[in-house]
Amino acid sequence: MKNLLVGVLAMGIVILGFLYYKEKKQERESFEERTALIQEQIRNVGKLVVTEGTFSQVYSYKNSKSFYLDIFSARKKALIVVNAEVSVSYDLSKLETEIDAENQRVIIRKIPLEEININPNIKYYDVTQDYLNQFDAEDYNKIKSRIEKGLREKIEQSTLKSNAQNRLISELQKIYILTNSMGWTLEYQNTPIDSESDLNSLNL
Repeated sequence: MKNLLVGVLAMGIVILGFLYYKEKKQERESFEERTALIQEQIRNVGKLVVTEGTFSQVYSYKNSKSFYLDIFSARKKALIVVNAEVSVSYDLSKLETEIDAENQRVIIRKIPLEEININPNIKYYDVTQDYLNQFDAEDYNKIKSRIEKGLREKIEQSTLKSNAQNRLISELQKIYILTNSMGWTLEYQNTPIDSESDLNSLNL
C-alpha cells in the first residue's frame, strides 16, 4: 500500500512537471511569435519615405570689372531661370531599434536625419559679356552655389520638410499601434510613448 502511494505520488509529480513544462513552452513560443511580429513590422517600416516638390525662381546676375584707374569697365550679365525638383527623404533602413523582450519594450535608439536632394535645371537667357569680362567656370559655380543656397532657404520656409516629417510619424505609428495592441511599451531615447500625440511631439 505504501509502495502504491509512493508510485501515485511520483506519477503525479511527473504529470505536474510535464504540464508545467508544456505551459511554459507554449508561453515561450507565443513570446517568440510576438517578438518576431514586432521585428517584421520594423522591417516593413524600414523603407525610404520621400516627399517631393518643385520650386521655380528667376535670378539676375551682373558683374563688372574696372580697368585703367576705373576709367574703363567691362560688364557681363545674364537672366537665369531655375526649375528645381526637390525631395526630402528619411531612409528608415537606418532606424536604430532595440527589442527588450523580457520587459516587453521596443526602444527606438535613433531616427535618421532627413536627406534633402536638390536637382536644379538652370537655364541662362539674355547673356551679354564684354570681351575683357566673359563668363567662366568660376561664375557658373558661384551662380549655382547661390541658387542652391536660395533654394534651401525656400525649402525651410515651405511645408516640404513638415510634410516629410508627417509621413515619417505615420510610419512610426505603425510600430506604436502594434506594440500598444500587444501590451508592449514603445520608447524613444528612454522616454515612453504613451499615445500617438507623443509621436507628433518628438524632437526630430
